[in-house]
Amino acid sequence: MADIPAFTPVHLLTGFLGSGKTTLLKRLLADPALADTAVLINEFGEVGLDHHLVERIDDTMVLLQSGCVCCTVRGELADALKDLHSKRDLGLVPPFTRVVIESTGLADPFPVLSTLKSDPVLRHHFRAGSVVTTVDAVNGLRQLETYVESNRQVAIADRIVVTKTDLSATGTSALLSRLAELNPDASTHIASDEGPDAETLLAEDHRGAKLQSVSGFYCDAPATLQTAEGVAHTTAISSFVITVQDPIDWTGFGVWLTMLLNCHGERVLRVKGILHLAGEERPVAVHGVQHLVHPPVHLEAWPSSDRSSRLVFIVDGLDTNLLKRSFSAFALPGQAQGRLPQEAAVGVQNA
Repeated sequence: MADIPAFTPVHLLTGFLGSGKTTLLKRLLADPALADTAVLINEFGEVGLDHHLVERIDDTMVLLQSGCVCCTVRGELADALKDLHSKRDLGLVPPFTRVVIESTGLADPFPVLSTLKSDPVLRHHFRAGSVVTTVDAVNGLRQLETYVESNRQVAIADRIVVTKTDLSATGTSALLSRLAELNPDASTHIASDEGPDAETLLAEDHRGAKLQSVSGFYCDAPATLQTAEGVAHTTAISSFVITVQDPIDWTGFGVWLTMLLNCHGERVLRVKGILHLAGEERPVAVHGVQHLVHPPVHLEAWPSSDRSSRLVFIVDGLDTNLLKRSFSAFALPGQAQGRLPQEAAVGVQNA
């Protein structure tokens, strides 16, 4: 019998219309690594589960040969998750240890994640896991230049899967470059008949020690988001980096980040950083997606002699200068005495 985690991770599979989510999910459902997984999808027929079907549990749930429990979401996502949790407790479904949700192609992915935090029952049993986003190699660049939903899906991804590369006449180099600008610290995978596999996509090693690159952090350079013609991007999404030489006050930083996300969480698509805290020898990694902030991780050591803090933001239309000033006022000792951000050695690189 599987060991049921205290908080079951909920992974999100998202991507724009026609980007290959369903094709990827269909292949993953046959992967033995998903044997202890519950999968929530829009409709069984869309994924084509007939040849995988072992048993129909009720009109919304089926048990697959791989061991997965598949459910259709009818109505509220919160209700579907509560129903799954109840059936697991009663022994009516196999004891799954993770949940995978396939979102609709036009959905802003964050409401799915926010459901876990906003519902008082769910937040005591589930937690946010990885976000996997599919991007179509044929149409991905155009969609990123046109649709804000496509940008948001990429910006919050922990892993990006590029699909249909065999159908792209121009290759994928321009698309891969754009994805790296929009979300530099997401790992990118090319879809094929063999991979990537479920263990790779749903592993939760994207936080903690792997936040660091050789130079100290994955997002060392800010994004410069432009269209293929070199003009301003049609969305207001951009990235910027705050670099701080002085130690950061943890309490002040926590108050600042909480206030920022309470006021503008929908527009802070991602914040990720490595911090030098006052009174701490080891660096601390922080990671948040909109209103959701994951527990901070104490890293074993600094990757180099550089003790600078770096915070990387991907935002939708926020004023970076105001963010810099408010950060300095709350998180840097001495700001209350009137020191300006420049005097506190805060640098902001804008997209």
